[in-house]
Amino acid sequence: MKKIISLLLLIISFSGVNAQIIIGDAVGTAAVKTSVLLEFAANQNKGIILPYVRTLPATPTEGTILLDASTPTAARIKVYNANSTSGTNGWLDLSGQNADISSVLATQPTIAAAPELITAKAIVGADNTTASGVLVLESTTKAIVLPIVEDVQNIPSPSPGMMVYVNKSGNKRLAVYNGSKWSFWRP
Repeated sequence: MKKIISLLLLIISFSGVNAQIIIGDAVGTAAVKTSVLLEFAANQNKGIILPYVRTLPATPTEGTILLDASTPTAARIKVYNANSTSGTNGWLDLSGQNADISSVLATQPTIAAAPELITAKAIVGADNTTASGVLVLESTTKAIVLPIVEDVQNIPSPSPGMMVYVNKSGNKRLAVYNGSKWSFWRP
């Protein structure tokens, strides 16, 4: 809990500054840091956990990625695409399969946040943003470097909504865990 609070304070302290945040070590993975806002140490066998939502946002920001738990027995990782091309806009499923996360949701709080916390967010890369989200990376030239693992099988207890980049020789890809199975996306 202490580490989480320290991390949140670090993120909030950088929220109005054009800065890069590295989580897990002081160096990160990239030698040149000019295009990175948020980065994680490599080969830690850990991932980033996407937010679980019980109701999909009505007006999401393009690029929003989350674990859709609106049907707990059919949870899926989704990304919002505002592309105007027919058939490619709206919530796109990244999982390709359902997961039953009912038992995980039973331990998650369901109470409404205090009014002052409903719009609270940490912004990295800009002074402000119109995007809605808890953690917003705001940049037109920089991105996130996902946690890098050699193999998802090395992650001891993956959590629903986990996302990592697999850097295995001949098998590099994005991996998302919906609470039941890993789904893989190749570049």
